[in-house]
Amino acid sequence: MLPDGKVLVAGGYDSNQGGVVATAELYDPASGIWTATGSLAVARSEHTATLLPNGKVLVAAGTPSSGGPLRSAELYDPASGSWTATGSLATARSLHRATLLPNGEVLVEGGLNFNALASAELYDSASGTWTVTGSLAQARRSHTATLLPNGKVLVAAGINGSNFLASAELFDPASGSWSDTGSLGIARYYHTATLLPSGNVLVAGDTTVVT
Repeated sequence: MLPDGKVLVAGGYDSNQGGVVATAELYDPASGIWTATGSLAVARSEHTATLLPNGKVLVAAGTPSSGGPLRSAELYDPASGSWTATGSLATARSLHRATLLPNGEVLVEGGLNFNALASAELYDSASGTWTVTGSLAQARRSHTATLLPNGKVLVAAGINGSNFLASAELFDPASGSWSDTGSLGIARYYHTATLLPSGNVLVAGDTTVVT
């Protein structure tokens, strides 16, 4: 959701158009109407979109219309409705997760580049550059990443190859490192994770296997 309350939808897969698209639209909850806005420079799906403190939206990596995953990233400016290129990631990836940290940086971790990835990177919106940070203990994609009240990021479950994961890890922005935390009772991927008012995180669904 953008600062003005509208919702930006960009890229993705459209079977009616024959595959991955670059188009973008804005949804206005007040009127219930969708309107077209500027298109991405690169068609992509399975990417991430993160609202930055300056009101722009960072779209990172993903899967193009052909070939392997992308390293490129773009910024959407709601004021002009246009996209501009920003720094590329160190590692091409899709099916990763992106989390805005309290210091304004964006953490991207895991994902897929032919195999599941353990690497992680930080995006600095002031310089438009990415820097490599500590890697996950367990390579994973299709996991969840949740910013906790203490500023740490909880990464939970996911999949590595054909292995469903129940493990979870915590990222500490102060040290740039990951540490193991309690595992889920059921391994899963393509699930959801919701931070509750109590500070607990509710993980629910989706594709599961009993561990």
